Amino acid sequence: MKKLAILAAAAAFLGLAQAPAVQAAEVPPVPSRDWSFSGLFGTFDRAKQQRGLQVYREVCAACHGLRLVAFRNLSALGYDEDEIRSIAADYQIEDGPDGDGEMFMRDGLPSDHYPSPFANENAARAANGGAYPPDLSLITKARKGGPDYLYALLTGYQDPPADFELMEGMYYNAYFPGHQIAMAPPMMEGSVTYADGTPATVSQMSEDLTYFLHWAAEPHLEQRKQMGMKVILFLLVFTGLLYAAKRKIWADLH
Repeated sequence: MKKLAILAAAAAFLGLAQAPAVQAAEVPPVPSRDWSFSGLFGTFDRAKQQRGLQVYREVCAACHGLRLVAFRNLSALGYDEDEIRSIAADYQIEDGPDGDGEMFMRDGLPSDHYPSPFANENAARAANGGAYPPDLSLITKARKGGPDYLYALLTGYQDPPADFELMEGMYYNAYFPGHQIAMAPPMMEGSVTYADGTPATVSQMSEDLTYFLHWAAEPHLEQRKQMGMKVILFLLVFTGLLYAAKRKIWADLH
């Protein structure tokens, strides 16, 4: 009887261990998209990044932080000093202590980082039904599939199939493991009004946000690729010089 109990417990454990794998297998493959920053010569699209910043500020910032990005970093997106100061001043930053030992709030400065919308994790969970909205600074690096997964997730909200039992307070998403996600669809058609007149469709806003958040996760992507090209060119030239030197040195032996 003891052996049977052990075998039953082991079978139950294996069943639980395999459940996530089965759940994950039900998720369709994330479609691959053609991003301007992909490939050896990839670069960011500044217009899409600026629109993505607008989507983050108007749609995402109420729940998701961006703690690793400083306002002054936005110069890489094409903003000048006055524009950066204006963006930073829209945020209240806790500072101090003052002369009385008290903390105080002030307008943001270019040197500040984006503040978290919540005081701590418990406050974030309390405001979101127990779910913790992740910081988005590295979101495209923290998820398998990166930009492709983020775009698919943002555009993957659907009505659940008739035979799918959706838990209370959850939403159906085709690309989220288990298909049940606590985050409500973040964007609707026309959620923002783009200054350049670009139609604010869910697909467009999701693409723009992905461009912005991938820059936040890899701000030095373009410089890294440029340096890589220089290294490759240097190695090619150096290899040619070594080959020429070798032929020169060993020429008298042939």
